[in-house]
Amino acid sequence: MVNDDKIKTEFNKSTEKFHVIACWVGFALNLLWSLGDYLTVPELFKPFFIFRLSVCLVSLAFLLSRNKTKLSIYFIMFLLVLGISIQNAFMWNMMDVPHMQKHTFAYMALFICVGMLVLWEVKLSIILLIATVISNVVFFIWFSKISVDEFLVNGGLLTLTVAIACVFIIRQRYRLTFNEIKSRLELEESKNIIEIQKTEVEQKNIEITSSLRYAKRLQEALLPPKNLLKDLFGDNFFVYYLPRDIVCGDFYWAKKIRTTPANSPAQDYVLMAVADCTGHGVPGAFMSLLGSNFLHQSSVDKNVNTPAEALDHLNKNIIKTLNHGYGEEIRDGMDIAFVAINMDTLQMAYAGANNPVLVVRQGELITLKPNKQAIGNLTDVALPYTNLTLQLEKGDTIYLFSDGYADQFGGPNGKKLMRKNFENLLISNHHKTMIELNSIIENHYQSWKGNHEQVDDVCVVGIRV
Repeated sequence: MVNDDKIKTEFNKSTEKFHVIACWVGFALNLLWSLGDYLTVPELFKPFFIFRLSVCLVSLAFLLSRNKTKLSIYFIMFLLVLGISIQNAFMWNMMDVPHMQKHTFAYMALFICVGMLVLWEVKLSIILLIATVISNVVFFIWFSKISVDEFLVNGGLLTLTVAIACVFIIRQRYRLTFNEIKSRLELEESKNIIEIQKTEVEQKNIEITSSLRYAKRLQEALLPPKNLLKDLFGDNFFVYYLPRDIVCGDFYWAKKIRTTPANSPAQDYVLMAVADCTGHGVPGAFMSLLGSNFLHQSSVDKNVNTPAEALDHLNKNIIKTLNHGYGEEIRDGMDIAFVAINMDTLQMAYAGANNPVLVVRQGELITLKPNKQAIGNLTDVALPYTNLTLQLEKGDTIYLFSDGYADQFGGPNGKKLMRKNFENLLISNHHKTMIELNSIIENHYQSWKGNHEQVDDVCVVGIRV
């Protein structure tokens, strides 16, 4: 057996150079991002820049003197990240709500990048998390002019969730890297190569699955709870939600809002969306996190008054967030269908990015067609999304869905189910209750799939008015 000291020596040898480079990149990016401060909050640029510069200089001093101080590069990297986190807390609590919302994603990006890049022991992650919470509380008390509710809703809870997930990701990656090095050293000393590999692979699979299941619980916590949907639609809805992997790239979102048009009484609208993000698993899950948060922002933005404007807001912010501070363009995004229903007048507005909405009325199908432009698509010039309206009738059933259902391979010849067959299934069962429709859609999918692998995430939402 290889002792831990030998493993740690090899661990440091394998990862030290990368962390030194990461420190220098962190210094450069932290100062570079001050340009964003100048453009968005010029009145606060000076104190923000002084804080950024102080964090970089202190961390740089430790980095350059580490041969004398004998500090590890991992601890120096931790000091840099801790300083940037406290710096972000200071900046956050100096801002008003709109600027705080914009800065939320820079704060989230810090923890996501740390989770993906750094390797240190779990105690440092816990200290970072505690220091982040304390610094936000202290700066909120000292400087913030917004309420606790506004702070939590506009980024506080979301950033805390990502920070907690970051702790588990770093812990997982540290243990995986440690065990990988341990396996390699043991393989060099052992003749029983096959048995050692089998044991290590099984252990890694257990650890990865455990982390993904925790991530699944975090993702599901962001979906609309069933009691909310029941308050909005009573028993006249169903959700068929089936991730391909443990975490999911499809998500659904719902909210009730009240509008107060000029010279008109207040009107209640129910907002509903189903989105299909680029990729599966962890990449899709991160994208769904961003999408859900931007939809929430659009619902409280006074400049967003239609589903089309909500998709414009989503598209603009997805592109801006994914390509902020990076050297190359990120072309990920999502397809989405978004409806707003006035439950009193049954007037429905719709906008879509590649995803249509189907309405079944007394056995007849009405299709509301989307714009052929994905959210986050950088290949073409981004055009405004089109807002469509439809006067619903009592008994109409609205369907929002991703393409995972129709794209499933199966049946007697192993072919795709296809959307036409999906539509025929909805039409032929239009007279059934929503509970029956849910079972029919689920059973038909499972019967069609048979022994074939699930090829995509599946999400189908039905609403009857």
